[in-house]
Amino acid sequence: MNIRFKDIVVIGFALFAMFFGAGNLIFPPYLGVTSGTKWFIGFIAFLFADGGLALLGVVALTRTGGDMKQLFTRAGKAIGIIIGTLMILCIGPFLAIPRTAATTFEIGIKPLAGAAINPVIFAIIFFIVVFVLTIRPSKVVDIVGAFLTPALIICLAVLIIKGIVNPIDQPINRVLVDNVFVSGINDGYQTMDAMAACIFAGVIIASVTQKGYTDKNSMAKATILAGIVAVIGLALVYGGLTYLGATVSSQFDANVERTSLVVFITQSILGHPGKVILAIIVTLACLTTAIGLTSSCGNYFRDLTNGKIKYELTVVAVCVFSAVVSVFGVDQIIKIAAPVLGMIYPAVVTYIFLGLANDKIKNNNVFRLAIWVALTLGVISVLPSIPTFSKFQSIVSFVDMMNTWPGGSFGFFWLIPVIIAGLIGKFIPCRSCR
Repeated sequence: MNIRFKDIVVIGFALFAMFFGAGNLIFPPYLGVTSGTKWFIGFIAFLFADGGLALLGVVALTRTGGDMKQLFTRAGKAIGIIIGTLMILCIGPFLAIPRTAATTFEIGIKPLAGAAINPVIFAIIFFIVVFVLTIRPSKVVDIVGAFLTPALIICLAVLIIKGIVNPIDQPINRVLVDNVFVSGINDGYQTMDAMAACIFAGVIIASVTQKGYTDKNSMAKATILAGIVAVIGLALVYGGLTYLGATVSSQFDANVERTSLVVFITQSILGHPGKVILAIIVTLACLTTAIGLTSSCGNYFRDLTNGKIKYELTVVAVCVFSAVVSVFGVDQIIKIAAPVLGMIYPAVVTYIFLGLANDKIKNNNVFRLAIWVALTLGVISVLPSIPTFSKFQSIVSFVDMMNTWPGGSFGFFWLIPVIIAGLIGKFIPCRSCR
């Protein structure tokens, strides 16, 4: 079947908008501030950990027709469900969805309205809108891709182009982090897009199928092309936002609040009207992501329970819980997210890499050993950041040693052990393998 350009653009725009949410807006400018003249290195690392892994996630899920459960349970049903559920809760009501509302309030609403609007009242209004636009899942992609995303892209283009043509200042030769590349990787993780890709892939593939791409080859091709469109859009926006942050690196240090930084940059470039444009940008960015994530949560728990938990019930629960968490504010949500993501990200990325070769890996023990090692090392790596465990010098020393392993300086301390575990699994007979 011939791939229609219009379909690819609409679906690609929808995927871009689902990925581009709160974290995607606030992390790149902060990365620019802390990187100075090395902002481009930070941007490349950020793009790899965000858009690059997200695209690989979409490609991996095309191997299973968008069925995340089928891929994740290859490491074992229990661990697959546990990691899948933790992942959906992280990018859903526990962290990512509440962050969209909190960011919208702090960047878009508060600078305009001040104390006139209570954050609790705003959270209720925000999630009523999310509920209305999510309750009909068949319309999610078209609503986001055809209407909301073009408006978002236009607003972002105005800000970035003007900031490049007439920069606020020049980046200074100062670095406020130990390793710019690792900082970019970690910030890319914080967007949670690699995990989101595993969830969004099902929504996107469903939309692709509804548009007539029903055979496996055309479905996979259309989905991958849409993913490429989304990542190209992300790359252009991230590069621009990171550069804008670098142009004010002489005026801020690492203690600047991420939301305040975005407000300052926008006002400096666009003046007082910038508040209005920024409000539009952040509202559209966060709303589209919240819609995509909420819809994906509904689909996940419906499929996990074979329809026993209704899509509509999950959507209601996610909106209510997210509204409560969002009141805690962006900085608090980010602090909570960091250790949780550090625990499960190695396992999620391992699933993505193995998923790319899903059809060729016949022995499920490859998945089992690799995922268990990735999850174990991920959990160990964050123990020093937890007060109870930070008192044990043996744990701290072991984590320090892990960071000296190949890839450790780039945040991939787990990569070689996972590869070794996967290779060992290949030679262990698997009676239950397909």
